[in-house]
Amino acid sequence: MSFMFNPYPYKDMNAINRISISPENSQSIRSGNAAVCAGLKKIITSGITLIDGHIGVDFEALINELRSVSDKVKFIDISACYKSSKELDEKFAEHLPIDAEMDPISLFGRMFEGKMHELIDLQSVNALKSNLKHAEGATVIYGCGSAIDELRNVASHTIYCDMVPMNIVLRAKSGQIKCIGDTKPRSFRDLMRHLYYIDYEVCIHHRQELLSNNLADYYIDCNDSNELKLVPRSAFNEIFHALVQQPFRCKPCYIEGVWGGDYIKNLRSLPDTMRNCAWVFDLIPNEVSLMTEVDGKLVEFPFITFYRKMGVELMGKETVDKYLGVFPIRFNYDDTYHGGNMSIQVHPPLEYNHEHFSEPFQQDESYYCVFTAGSRTYMGFKDDADVEEFYSAVMKSEKDGSAVDYERYVNSVVSRQGRQFLIPGGTIHSSGANQVVLEIGSWTVGSYTFKMYDYLRTDLDGTRRPIHSRHGINVIDKSRREDYVNEKLVPAPKLLRKESNGAEYIIGEHEKMFFQLRCLEFQREMEDNTTGKFHVLNLVEGQRVRIEALSDPAKNYEISFLDMAVVPACVGAYRIVNLGAGPVRIHKTLIRG
Repeated sequence: MSFMFNPYPYKDMNAINRISISPENSQSIRSGNAAVCAGLKKIITSGITLIDGHIGVDFEALINELRSVSDKVKFIDISACYKSSKELDEKFAEHLPIDAEMDPISLFGRMFEGKMHELIDLQSVNALKSNLKHAEGATVIYGCGSAIDELRNVASHTIYCDMVPMNIVLRAKSGQIKCIGDTKPRSFRDLMRHLYYIDYEVCIHHRQELLSNNLADYYIDCNDSNELKLVPRSAFNEIFHALVQQPFRCKPCYIEGVWGGDYIKNLRSLPDTMRNCAWVFDLIPNEVSLMTEVDGKLVEFPFITFYRKMGVELMGKETVDKYLGVFPIRFNYDDTYHGGNMSIQVHPPLEYNHEHFSEPFQQDESYYCVFTAGSRTYMGFKDDADVEEFYSAVMKSEKDGSAVDYERYVNSVVSRQGRQFLIPGGTIHSSGANQVVLEIGSWTVGSYTFKMYDYLRTDLDGTRRPIHSRHGINVIDKSRREDYVNEKLVPAPKLLRKESNGAEYIIGEHEKMFFQLRCLEFQREMEDNTTGKFHVLNLVEGQRVRIEALSDPAKNYEISFLDMAVVPACVGAYRIVNLGAGPVRIHKTLIRG
């Protein structure tokens, strides 16, 4: 898995969550630029209005629209108050180190945990406030960070503009985004690294402060610059409250890759123009979005906006407290059908992740095989492997491009449909060609996939794929060999409960991994209960099911084969109903303990 550098520009309209809110709040939502600007004109023509938003939002397009409807308002860009790019670069240098030996393409970094006001020159803000005291007429201060405390306390209205991650990346690729404080453009890779470790983190916490504390009077969905959506605070809060009371599905992102296959592409009728579909980000918490339909109006917002505001209802208080408010598990499909092997790779354990990248969790993964055409999954070392010899071969390959006989060293296991593989941090592994796996792993901001060998391939853009052998050698657990793999990492299912309607099995748990993997098998229907912690359900066998709250069956969501849905912690008891022919198998993920 990697940063979402290259999402395919496809909007999956099959992932819509239909909800009901009060008629008053529903009617207050304005859709379309003319209606939104008419609504904003009534707001901005008196006092001081702050129009804040996430990095990547096209503020200039919005402000130009507003200028066209109101020529009596003064507009001030908050970027004039940012600290200089030189000052900010010095501040962030330790978070974005350059080390060509450990990180040849400067992919990794260290999370910045500061607040928005640390990026802004407060002397300039105070000067701005002083000028506002003597200003005549109405003023709009706009841009990322405009609603910091120092300005919000003199404002009449605060508006927050939001955009989903996929659209931000697409704008970045077209050169339409700069980092906070930048005056000159960066290379795309440098820009994205900076965004992930600095700007995104600052903006996420700033957005959470505004929205969770009800400090924004209005929310604007800016995902389509030609179809803005203006949502008053009361309607916004009711949408979120309604959604967290029922099962829901996130909108996936689809990504091409050098080893990508076509199984998911065909299953979900993705565009013919896609070369392949290597990754399906069905539920990468910081990358996906939620589409809601309210009386025919579509409003889309980042999933992270939702989980940061609705954390306790969504995940349960214990989970929120333990995992620092983040949705701690990520889900994606890796499709190598008619493609190639994924790289031979390893992920870091907790201590390494924290020391080198300021990440709070260990990077664990798991593969559940949903389809295979005679493939193998690589895990651990062979019993007779000379690991030091393997390291030497890998480092030589990284230097001179020589081939590595990886099968001589790396153990492999036959992939079977329904087989669960566990990959705690430190385990060397790879998904082989000609299969589709449901990958489930722990949350991280960065993508610490230390590639040990990648078959000397170039990426889709023709550049040599980077190897991170030195990081990999530092974290690989050499003791994970065939016996350990067979006993601990490819577990046999354990019956948890058996009922007349079906059965539930534990299919994956490991002492080093904080999530547990289960399967529900039934013919007609089966009941379950979140008991205060969220569940994520994947339909891995069967045609279609409906997931409904027992307290109110109208609160439901239907998923088809290989779709996934979240059952929020607050739902409690729920039922899964088979809507198709034949038996059903549901893969369920939950927090252990």
